[in-house]
Amino acid sequence: MAESRPVLLLVESRRRSFTSSVLARCDIDTVLLRTGSAAASPTRLPAGVPCFVLCDDRPLAAEAARYRAWTASTGLVPNHFCNHDEAVQGRVHAFAAAVGLPHLTTAQVRLATDKPAMKELFAAAGLPAARHRTVTSTVEVTEFAGRHGWPVVVKPTRSGSTVDVWKFRADQLDEIGRVLSRGPSSGRWMVEEYVDGDEFQLCALVHDGVVLDAYVAANPAPMLDTLYGAMNADITLAPSEPKPIDAVAVTQRIADALEYRDGYLHAEFFVRPDGSFVMGEIAARLSGAELPRNHGMAYGFDMLAAAADLYVGRRPRLRYTRDRSVGDLLLPARRGRVSAITPLSELLTLPGVLAGELRAAVGDVLDPPRTSSACSGYVHVAGPDSATVQARMAHVLDRYRLETAAARG
Repeated sequence: MAESRPVLLLVESRRRSFTSSVLARCDIDTVLLRTGSAAASPTRLPAGVPCFVLCDDRPLAAEAARYRAWTASTGLVPNHFCNHDEAVQGRVHAFAAAVGLPHLTTAQVRLATDKPAMKELFAAAGLPAARHRTVTSTVEVTEFAGRHGWPVVVKPTRSGSTVDVWKFRADQLDEIGRVLSRGPSSGRWMVEEYVDGDEFQLCALVHDGVVLDAYVAANPAPMLDTLYGAMNADITLAPSEPKPIDAVAVTQRIADALEYRDGYLHAEFFVRPDGSFVMGEIAARLSGAELPRNHGMAYGFDMLAAAADLYVGRRPRLRYTRDRSVGDLLLPARRGRVSAITPLSELLTLPGVLAGELRAAVGDVLDPPRTSSACSGYVHVAGPDSATVQARMAHVLDRYRLETAAARG
């Protein structure tokens, strides 16, 4: 008997490349779930794609009843679920549970979104992690630094894209006080030891509890440093390049500790000068920026299609056809009205540049937030190895011109 066609309830998120990839599938029917967090920049839906809007201010039981009636009227009843919006993990997985769809448990959501809980997970998995504690005052921060040293990192217990993340020295107590007094963007404040080392991204495809494969990307500079002007990029290491850790073994430990069955796992880790590694954070969702596409272009396969397969209960066939390094470089943004910008067509002529997108044009008024995802566009850059890609990215930045003037009115 032929397998019935899967129907996927997909939460709308800023991972638009993934959403577009899923909507283009001819072998999956998709229903979009829209939440309040997506209202500011909704996806442009192809004709005929049903979309259910989950109200934030109504009880889940009432929303679940309304959803059941709505799906009955559309004739498409999802039997699979996928969410890559970090901000709504708790609510949408609880909603999925209420309507009988596969979902993360409350405990899994906590372990994958609350940063102190992530440290518990790493300990359970036998993986090293930075020392930390939750804090409410400058005194508590200085007490922590007295035991573990300066500088320290202060961040919210729940956040992404380095929002509200700060690095402080011993002579910045006033600045620490000002930051703590504002309150974090979400959760509570925590302080963490600063890990002096190279930062890497780690992604894995998990099917039936088994890590099928894992992919490592290098950051030319730690994400925290990009807030202060450092190169903002992820560079997937070529399949033949040496990896700083056993990526499959590490992500399998994380998957086991999280009891994660099917989907995409993302993590960050640091490698110290002595070669030891320290875990940073994890997420039970697609990684940000264009990192999944980097992995696909570096290895020569459709990473987004493989990820989608996991969420409809299929084991993807991982057939690699390339051996190169590919990265995405976020182009800098600055406040003001854009008066001049290098056209994408010129960037595409530079060595190794495969594709890209500009998100600013002459006349636009930019006000980039303090976050590692802030940019005026991006380009994918390829090379035989990650060192070559980083050098080519530096050349792109040398050629890229973005001029702004003070915006009036």
